[in-house]
Amino acid sequence: MSTASAPDHFGEQLSAATARICDAVTAVSASNPVVIIDGRSGAGKSSLAARVARAWPLSTPVQMLALDSVYPGWDGLERGAQIAREQVLRPHGRGLIGIWRRWDWELEEEAEAHAVDPSLGLIVEGCGALTPTTAPLADLTVWVDGPRDSRRRRALERDGDGFRSHWDMWAAQEDAHIARHEPQRLAHVQVATP
Repeated sequence: MSTASAPDHFGEQLSAATARICDAVTAVSASNPVVIIDGRSGAGKSSLAARVARAWPLSTPVQMLALDSVYPGWDGLERGAQIAREQVLRPHGRGLIGIWRRWDWELEEEAEAHAVDPSLGLIVEGCGALTPTTAPLADLTVWVDGPRDSRRRRALERDGDGFRSHWDMWAAQEDAHIARHEPQRLAHVQVATP
């Protein structure tokens, strides 16, 4: 008796979205396109960004900035988005090297610096990344969302108990970002995960 594995609807959605994004990147006809992927926690932004980076359709490599690396703590969603805009996206758009510093979550302080090469493509991924001021700095914008319970389950499976006590505070920051900036309306590509 054979047992068929359950369909991976989450993976299927991310695979389809990856193909759409890579097609759009190719259509941009630029050597250094910028892709911004925004969405709620647990929706699949990081997984999607990693898939797009692996499938990057250009011959030159792509760089990635996950806002999880720059948020200055659990109340830092807005500040992390500002760091990405001012220190990475704007310099990249001007042909200048961007510099960002990794946030050390254990020590609760900035750590080593990382450079972003303006001659290469760039993926910026994280909640807060897509706003009316960052959308014009991107060649392609993406919004990822899914049902709250599914997102919460995935986020807690990924980050464990360290995130559990911060979930509500983080969700409130996401809500404020969505109400203020309406990132879903700024997205060229919308991805709904199960």
